[in-house]
Amino acid sequence: MAFDHIPVTDDYVPFEHQAGEQPPKAFQLPWLVSSKDVTLDHLNADTPIIIKDSLTTRPPRFRTVNAAGSELGDILLTMKACLHVGRFERAAALMQRLNNIYKTDSPALLAAHNDYIRESALKIASTGDQHLLNNLQKWFEVEVRGRGILPDEITYAFMIQAVLQDVSAGRSNRSIRRYLHLADQAGFRDKLMNALLTVLNEQDFGRVTRINTPEPILPTLPTAPDEQVGALLTQSNKPRSELPEVRPVDRDLAGWRALRQSLSVFSEPSDTLVLDSAESTPEDKAKRLDIDRQLRMEQDTYESAVERWRTDFEQLKRVGINSALNHNSFGAMMWNWHGLLEPAIREEIKLANEAEGKDARSKLDEERCQYGPFLQYIDSGKLSAITILSLMTMLGTSRSGDRGCSTTAAVMKIGDAVHDESVTEHLKTNRVHHANLRGILHAADVRKLATGLRRNRNISAQVLEGQQWSKPVKARIGAVLLSKVIETAKIRVFRKDPETGSILEASQPAFLHRWLYDNGRRVGMVSLNGSMYDHLAKDPVAASLTQKYLPMVIEPKAWVSFREGGFLTSTEPIVRIPQSDEQSRRYITVAMDNGHMSQVTAGLDALSRTPWQINGPVFETMLEAWNSGQAIGKLAPDNPDMPLPPEPAREDRPAHFKWLKAVRRISNERAGYKSDRCFQNFQLEIARAFVNETFYFPHNVDFRGRAYPMSPLFNYMGSDICRGLLTFGVGKPLGPTGLKWLKIHLANVFGYDKASFEERVAFAEGHLDEIFDSASKPLEGQRWWLKAEDPWQCLAACKELRNALNSSDPQSFVSKLAVHQDGTCNGLQHYAALGGDTIGARQVNLEPGDKPSDIYTGVAELVQEDIEKDAQQGHQIARSLQGKITRKVVKQTVMTNVYGVTFMGARLQIAKQLMDLYPDFPKTVTVNYQGAAYYIAKKIFQALANMFNGAHDIQYWLGDCASRIAMAVTPEQMQRVEAAMAGTLDEGAEFNKSPTRARKGERGHKSELLAFKQSVIWTTPLKMPVVQPYRQKSTEMVRTHLQMISLQNPSIADPVNKRKQLQAFPPNFIHSLDATHMILSALQCEKQGLTFTAVHDSFWTHASDVDTMNRVLRDAFIEMHSEDIVGRLRSEFMIRYKDCMYLAGVKAPSPVSKRITEWRGKFSTLPNLKKQLESIQFDELILERRRLKLLASENPEERKKGEEMITPYSIFEQSEGEADLAVEENVTETALGNISATRENKLQANEKLTVGDGGNIGSVDTVLDEDVGVLDQHDDEEGTHAASAEPSGATLQAQKRPQDQYRKTWLWRPLSFPPVPKKGEFDVSRIEKSQYFFS
Repeated sequence: MAFDHIPVTDDYVPFEHQAGEQPPKAFQLPWLVSSKDVTLDHLNADTPIIIKDSLTTRPPRFRTVNAAGSELGDILLTMKACLHVGRFERAAALMQRLNNIYKTDSPALLAAHNDYIRESALKIASTGDQHLLNNLQKWFEVEVRGRGILPDEITYAFMIQAVLQDVSAGRSNRSIRRYLHLADQAGFRDKLMNALLTVLNEQDFGRVTRINTPEPILPTLPTAPDEQVGALLTQSNKPRSELPEVRPVDRDLAGWRALRQSLSVFSEPSDTLVLDSAESTPEDKAKRLDIDRQLRMEQDTYESAVERWRTDFEQLKRVGINSALNHNSFGAMMWNWHGLLEPAIREEIKLANEAEGKDARSKLDEERCQYGPFLQYIDSGKLSAITILSLMTMLGTSRSGDRGCSTTAAVMKIGDAVHDESVTEHLKTNRVHHANLRGILHAADVRKLATGLRRNRNISAQVLEGQQWSKPVKARIGAVLLSKVIETAKIRVFRKDPETGSILEASQPAFLHRWLYDNGRRVGMVSLNGSMYDHLAKDPVAASLTQKYLPMVIEPKAWVSFREGGFLTSTEPIVRIPQSDEQSRRYITVAMDNGHMSQVTAGLDALSRTPWQINGPVFETMLEAWNSGQAIGKLAPDNPDMPLPPEPAREDRPAHFKWLKAVRRISNERAGYKSDRCFQNFQLEIARAFVNETFYFPHNVDFRGRAYPMSPLFNYMGSDICRGLLTFGVGKPLGPTGLKWLKIHLANVFGYDKASFEERVAFAEGHLDEIFDSASKPLEGQRWWLKAEDPWQCLAACKELRNALNSSDPQSFVSKLAVHQDGTCNGLQHYAALGGDTIGARQVNLEPGDKPSDIYTGVAELVQEDIEKDAQQGHQIARSLQGKITRKVVKQTVMTNVYGVTFMGARLQIAKQLMDLYPDFPKTVTVNYQGAAYYIAKKIFQALANMFNGAHDIQYWLGDCASRIAMAVTPEQMQRVEAAMAGTLDEGAEFNKSPTRARKGERGHKSELLAFKQSVIWTTPLKMPVVQPYRQKSTEMVRTHLQMISLQNPSIADPVNKRKQLQAFPPNFIHSLDATHMILSALQCEKQGLTFTAVHDSFWTHASDVDTMNRVLRDAFIEMHSEDIVGRLRSEFMIRYKDCMYLAGVKAPSPVSKRITEWRGKFSTLPNLKKQLESIQFDELILERRRLKLLASENPEERKKGEEMITPYSIFEQSEGEADLAVEENVTETALGNISATRENKLQANEKLTVGDGGNIGSVDTVLDEDVGVLDQHDDEEGTHAASAEPSGATLQAQKRPQDQYRKTWLWRPLSFPPVPKKGEFDVSRIEKSQYFFS
C-alpha cells in the first residue's frame, strides 16, 4: 500500500501547513482527540502566573474535641471520611466543631458545608433515603443560611440533586424553584446551570430546565469530529497463537502469572467482549471492543491478586496438600494470610465504630476514632490485599537483607497504597469514575461517551481535590493495618533437632516488628521471618502492582486537566510531582485552567497518538534466544557460568580477604543477572501479548516539562531490547532518500556514528554480506549484529535493510522502522546558543561542517595536550596518564557537567573509567586512581570553561539569580512583620477561636515571619510554569498502633533549601529548554504529517521523513534561540519578585563593610523590637522598608526624611555597588567547568604534599569528598570525612590561607538581578546549514 509523504523540496516553509494532500492518519477515537490549537504562541514575560503563597503556614491546631485530632486539616479530613462511609451523625458533630472554629464568612467553612451537602446528596440519590433528605434540608436552612453563611452555585447544585429524589413531585418542584430563585437573587444563576450540568444526568437536568423558571442559557458542548478508519500494517509473520511461549523465570512465577492474567484480554475470543446492539455498526463494535479490552487491562490489581492466590490454594487442595502454611506455593500462603487478615480488619472497623459512641474513651478509642472512618473507604477484603502486597513488595525488593525496612517506610507504603485506591473507589461511588464507559457502550452513538467525560470533568477534579490525605492520616492507617498483618500472618517453620536429628515444626509470625540501633538511634524495623527469604527469592510479587500501566490498545485520552488524560481510569497527573509538592500543583493547575499549557498538552497528545507495533521477526529471534537461556545480545543468561574461586586457608588473612571480595562480587553479579532476567521476562511477555496489535503509549511530563511514557514495564525509552522490538504502527515508502537513512541508522546503532554521513553509508554498504547474514540467520550465522553497541536495534535495521534491498523497487518499500537522530550533548548545544560561543558551537555541531564534531573527543584532546606539557615538566601523575586520555574517559563528565555534576561526582566518574580501562594502573602513594581522577577532572573543567566562555558566564548568572531568590522575603511577609511589631497582627482572621501554641519542636510564629520561602520559579517558552521543589525537611511525630512514627512532612510553609535551589537551577533551566525544543518539534512534525517520537534529545521518525524532521529540528531550535531567552527570564524575575527584599552580603574586608559595622555599633533599636522578635534582622528590614517608602513618596518632606535616614543599604549605595557584593561559594560551583575558590585552594594545597607522606591520600580524599554527587539525583547535605593524618607544614600553610572571598557582612537590599552577560559572536541562524546538528 502506498502512502503520501511530505517531499523534501526547496520550497519547504518551516512551521507552516503544507499545501496538498496530507498523509492518512491511524484511526482516532473521537472522544479522545485533542481539539487544541497547536499554533505557536510565544511567551509574554510581562504576564507570568504569580501565586502569592509566602504567607502559607502549616494548618493551625485547636483543642482536641470529639477525637478528631487537633490539626484543622485532620478535622476536615475526618469529617470528609465520615461522610464518605455514611457516618453522617459524626460528620454533623464535626461540622458543628468547624462552625465554632471558623467565622461565617470563611471560604473554608463554606467548602466544608458543600462537602457535607454533596455527600448527603449523593447518598440520597443512590438510596432515595427520605429521612436523610429531610435532615439535609433542615441542615441547609439552619446550619447554612441560618448562620449567615452565603451558599454558592455548588451548594445549590447539590441541594437540587437531593430534592430531585423527593417522593412528592410537587414538594420537589417547589424546592427546586426556590433554590433557582435564591441563586438568581445572588447573581449566579448561569453558574448554577453550568454546575448542574456536571452534577445531574440528562433526565434530571431536563426536568430542572422544564420547571416554571426563566429559560436558562445552556453551555454548548463541542461535538466530536467524524473520523475515518485508517489501514494498519503489520510486520508479524505468525499469528500470536503460533508463537512459542516465553519461558518463565523459575523465581518469578507468581508475578509472571499475574501479568499473564492481565494480558489474557488478547487471547480471549473477541465475540465474548463485544456488547451487541441492533443499531451497532461494525465500526462501533470495533470501538467498543477496543475500549472494553482497555478497561479490562486497567482492571483492579488487588482483586486480580486475590484471585490468583485463591487459584494457587485450590490447586494445592486438588493435589492433596491442605496445609495452609505450606511453603510449596507462595500464592496459597498469601491466600491464607488474606483469609485471616480480612476478618481482623472487619473487627477493627467494628471496634472503631463502637468507640465513636462511647462517652468516655481510652487513648486507643481516641486513636480508633481518628482512623476508623478512613478504614471504611474501601472494603476489608481489598484492604487486606493492599496490605499484603504492599508489604511483600517492599520487603521482597529490600536490599538490606534480614534487617528488613524501617517501620516508618512500611507504614507509609501501606498508607499510600490505601490512599491511592481510595481515590479510585471514591470516584466510582460518585459516578465520575470512567468505569461507566461500559454502560455507555450499549448506546449506538459512542460519541455520548465524550459528552459524559466532559460533564464529569469538573466534579471529578473537585472530588480528587478533597481526597488528598495528610501524611499523619496515612501513617495511622498504615500502622493499624501493619499491626494486624503482623498479628495474623503465620508460616510453618521446620528445624532439625541437633540432639535427636528429628525435624521439628512450629507456626511462627511471618512478619517481625523489632528494634535496632542505627548510629546510636533506636529505630523500629519490620522484617520477614528468616525462613521466608529463600522462598521469596523464587517467587517475588513486585510485578503484581504494575500490571495496570501497560501500553494502551486505544488512543490515550487527550489531556484536559491536571488529572484528566492518558489512561482511561487512572488519575495520574499530567506532571510527575510528589503529592507534597503543593506549590507546583497549584501553578500547573492555574496554568491549565487559563489555557497556558495548551501547547504542552497538545505535544503530549501528539506523542501519545503515535501508533506502535511489535517487530515480529525480531521478536521471534529474541524469543528463540531467550528460551535458549544464553546471554545473547544483552539478554541476561539463565544460569551464568560464574564458579566461585577456591577458598584459601583462613590463616592467610590477606588472601582470604581477597577471596571474600571476589565471592561478594560474583554473588552480586549473579543476583544482578537474575534480576535483569526477571524484568526481561515481563517485557517479553508483554511483547508477545501485543504481537499483531497496534498500541499506544500515554505520556506525561516531569516538573521541568520533559516527556515520559506512562507505561513503566515496556516502552521505547527502555533498553536496547525494548527498542529493538518496537516499530511504528504505520509504514511509509522509503522514497528517494529513505534507503540512505536506513543505512545511516544501521551504522549509528552499530556504534559507527562519529563519521560523516557518506562514511556511514559506505560502512553499511561495505558490510552487506554481514547484514544479509544477520538478517537471514541471526542465531545460526556469523552473528555480526552482536558486535554492535545496540545489538537488537542493529538486528532490526539489518532485517529492514535486507527487505528493502530485496524488494523490486526500494523506493516503494514500505518501512515502519523508527530512524533516530541524536543531538550532540544537547545541554551544551543550548548553552552554546545562549552564550553565543563560537568555539563551543563548533564542538557541538551548531556550526556547519563536513564531518560531525565530537565534543568528547575535543575535550579529551585538550586534556591530553595539557597532560603532555605537565609530563615534560616532571609531573608524576601526568607521566602515568600519557596516552591514556580517551574519549571514554571524559565522556560522562563532559555530558553531566552541563547538568550540575560537582567536582566529587566528576572525580568518581573518572576514577571508575580508569579502573575499567586500566586495571594495571599504578596504585602507589603518589600515583593512584583517586589522585589521577581529580587531576583529570580539574583539566576537564578547565577545558570546558575555555570552550564555553559565554555559557560559563550564563551558568554563573543563573546561579547568582537563584542565590538571591532563595534569600528573599516578599512584601506580604514584610507587611506581616510590621503588623506584628505594631501589635496589629490578626493571626486568627478566619477563626472564631485562636489556635493553640505550636508543639515543642515545631516552627513557631516568630521564626516563620521571615523564613525564606521563595522557590525559583520560571516559565518555559511554552508557558509551562516550573517550580523548583527543594525545601528544608520538617519532621512530625505521630502516635500509632505500633510505635511513634517520625514523618518527613514537607510543606509549602517550609523554608526553601538554598543550596539545592541554587545548584539545581542551571541544569533544570536547560532541561526545560530541551523539553521545549522537543515539544515544539513534536507539534511541527505532526503538522507536516510526520510520525514522531523522542527520547529527550533523540528524535525518531520514518526513514523517508528524516530530512524533513531534521529541518523541523533546526528551525525549532533557531526559533527558540532567536529570542532573548535569558533576557526574557530576567524580565520575568523582575516582575515575579517585584518589591521583594533579600539578604545580601558584602565583602567583609571592604571599606563599606567596615562602615556598616560601625553604624550597627551606634544604631539603637526601635522600642521593643528586639524584645518582640529577638533579631536585629527584623529591625533593619523594617527600617529599610520605611526608608524606601519615604523615598518613593510624592511628599517632598517625606522624601527628605528618607534621604536623611541611614541604613546598611544606604551605606552600600554610596560604595562601588555590585563590585562590593560577596560571592556565594555555591554560585561559583554552578558555572560551567568551574571549581569553587575554596576547593581550588585545597586542591593546590594537596598538590604541594610531600612525596611519600602516607597521610596524603586521606588529605586528597578529604578535599574531594566535600562535594556532592550529580545534581539530578538531588543528594542530601554534603558530608566531609576526616583526613587520616596531619598534612605537612607547606600544606597546612596553604590550607590556612584566609578565604576572604566568602567572608560577608549581611544587609537587606531590594531584590534586583544583575545584567545578562554579554553574548558571544555565534549566529544561531547558522544552524540551518548544519547537517550534523542532529545526526
